[in-house]
Amino acid sequence: MNGIAAPIVAIEPAAAPDFLDGRRSVSVVMVVYMTGTALEESVDRVLKDPLIDEFVIVDNGSSGADAAGLRALADRDSRVVLLSGHGNIGFARGANLGARTATGDILVFLNPDAFLQPRCIAELVREIEGRPVPCIVGGRVLNADLTEQRGARRGDITLMAAILSLSRLAEKVPAWRRYEVHWEGEPAPEQVAAVPTISGACFCMRREDFDRLQGFDEKYFLHVEDVDLCWRVRQLGGRVLFHPKAEVIHLGHTSLASPLRVEFHKGVGLARYFRKRAVGVSQQLIAWLLSPVVVGAAVARPMMWRFRGRAG
Repeated sequence: MNGIAAPIVAIEPAAAPDFLDGRRSVSVVMVVYMTGTALEESVDRVLKDPLIDEFVIVDNGSSGADAAGLRALADRDSRVVLLSGHGNIGFARGANLGARTATGDILVFLNPDAFLQPRCIAELVREIEGRPVPCIVGGRVLNADLTEQRGARRGDITLMAAILSLSRLAEKVPAWRRYEVHWEGEPAPEQVAAVPTISGACFCMRREDFDRLQGFDEKYFLHVEDVDLCWRVRQLGGRVLFHPKAEVIHLGHTSLASPLRVEFHKGVGLARYFRKRAVGVSQQLIAWLLSPVVVGAAVARPMMWRFRGRAG
């Protein structure tokens, strides 16, 4: 154990509630790529949860030590299925590969730098049953200080909403506040609530729903595939739900990959998503014309972070 999350991760595993006796089987799918020191703690949390029947780890690329540790883990724990040797195929393809390999009736997708809290899996599994088809239930994603993380629950991410939200105009101009896509500043609901978009850091779907949507769109390499999945669920008349009691702590920014590269892929994903959603010639033309702007704005973010760090 590296101890990175010792102050913020619950020590005791969650007990299996009686209401989940006779439940459908649960598989956790985790895509790993140069995660860093958070990986061991995240994996440990998964294996301590008694409701998890199978743990599929898709290794898109790890350091030598981490790769060896994952192989050893798969050798000693029959619940662990390790998929490796395929190279960095991107998150969407990796997650789909893990889902196809998994045998569980309910699929839980979890980031490798996210730490399950007690009852998180139990709440997700209980809530998904009996819901409209298709359905996604996302957990409440927290920062290390237990504040709700940006992006844990969001509005409908349209091109206009993204521009006004990122520029802070939606925050500053009262008439445009309806375009604000980040809702973490709003009080958390007491019960499960429908939202347009949840975070891909921790969510669950029934296998039949995931298969009906044909999984993640593999044309996204990294980021935005979760936004796209939520949108497609709503397009089919399904529900996207935010569960305030299914908590997970997500460190974020733990990957050893270059922040510039990560933000580039995020920008490319957003640009593709806006083009995909565009209806009619005029919207498609605008989406194509603004694609370089979207990518450029995303790439500028890590450069600004570096500049502000130096300035500080």
